[in-house]
Amino acid sequence: MQEAINAFLLGFPALFSIVNPVSGAFIFGGVTEGRLIDERSQLARQVAIYSLLVMLVALWAGSFVLAIFGITLAALRVAGGVVVALTAWELLNRPEHREERKQEQAAPAADADDIALFPMTIPITTGPGTMAVAVALSASRPGTPEVFAWFVVGMSAAAVALALVIWIAYRSTDRIARLMGPAGSRTVTRLSAFLLLCIGVQILITGIQDVLGPLLARH
Repeated sequence: MQEAINAFLLGFPALFSIVNPVSGAFIFGGVTEGRLIDERSQLARQVAIYSLLVMLVALWAGSFVLAIFGITLAALRVAGGVVVALTAWELLNRPEHREERKQEQAAPAADADDIALFPMTIPITTGPGTMAVAVALSASRPGTPEVFAWFVVGMSAAAVALALVIWIAYRSTDRIARLMGPAGSRTVTRLSAFLLLCIGVQILITGIQDVLGPLLARH
């Protein structure tokens, strides 16, 4: 049970940091402006469900697909840690750049009918960055089957919890805009980015230990 809690405490902050549903709520509000409240609520629910599916697939299929190509778990941890850390560093220093890029991607969808999957889920809410973080998190899985089962439970619960946060944030976009404003959103982005940077460094350290451990044990 403790392993599931640890996995949740690792997975939820990392996924929350890269998804940033607070920032996404501002974009969702701009894209769906002028639509009926019921329609916006339905879109928010669909985006949350699609985002959950994307995160679960990336968490539990991504690392195994890479393993087919002969990529070891240690290599995946090192590469995943680097990707997560670099992504977090960009978010930490230029959060407005990421927001502007997402807004540009969302602009053509303002008048479209079906926007839940594209572009609101992919690439705005759970884009390539989210998939990379999810694959990196799956690389931190333990080796023993018993602990791995709890790890799956914890990480899956983190994805479900974040999907709920996405649904609540997107359907409450007007309220969030009044309470926080763009400046508050960027503050949350920077705080989340720093946490994500720490998680990326930790994954990288684990990967380096996996690589150097057997070599040092021989001497």
